[in-house]
Amino acid sequence: MRLRALTRSGRAAALGGALLTVAALATTLAPTAQAVVGNMRITKVVVNGGKDIVLTTTAKKVTVTATIAEDSALTEVWLDLENRVGDDINYAASRRATCTGTGAVKTCTTTHTLDPRDDLIHNGLAGPGNWKVYVQVDARDGDYRSGYYPSASVRRATALIGDATPEPVRRGAALTVNGRLTVANWNSNTWTGLSRQAVQLQYCKSPCTAYATVKTVTSNATGHLRTTVTAAADGYYRWKYAAPYWVAPSLSVADYVDVR
Repeated sequence: MRLRALTRSGRAAALGGALLTVAALATTLAPTAQAVVGNMRITKVVVNGGKDIVLTTTAKKVTVTATIAEDSALTEVWLDLENRVGDDINYAASRRATCTGTGAVKTCTTTHTLDPRDDLIHNGLAGPGNWKVYVQVDARDGDYRSGYYPSASVRRATALIGDATPEPVRRGAALTVNGRLTVANWNSNTWTGLSRQAVQLQYCKSPCTAYATVKTVTSNATGHLRTTVTAAADGYYRWKYAAPYWVAPSLSVADYVDVR
């Protein structure tokens, strides 16, 4: 049996594939931190293989896996993915898991689809901390366990492009390196320029073995980057963005420059 009590604020929530409005949930209560009956244990919960979830402007499938220690058969396992701040749930998707293992340890897995083209996903949901998994498990012998577990950070994808000119270039002459930093905008489902961000210009002398940072450039209002360097030897130039907590890091494709 499904036993959940939820509150909602500000936005609708998708639960079990259905869209539920705030008004429909206004009288429910928030869930307790943990509920336990019997000796069942949830030993591990892993989201997206333990990696950050990097979301572009299209749908991404995210796997949630729970390892459960229980000496009887499991009758129901639910692995819900939520963005939660206190009692307010900004996003919730509930999925019943499929379990394997006939002994005391079972592995239960389900797949969620995060899609920014759905108005439930918006830029304000990016970052770590507020994304959690709610696990609920029922066993045939009456054992029961439910509660929240930390999940991976969900980040907005970024992209970098770069180009060095002129090519080829005379040794000792000025080389101009342009670029642009863009970010997945979940509000508009487009890629937009990311402004006022520190981006590193890196160089690797040919034959390339390791990149070194030449200088750091701040992106302008439209995400564009521009700087000049002195051409010294054949090599590769690229842009590198380390990124804060709410977006993902990125690298541009390296541009080879022939210095003559």
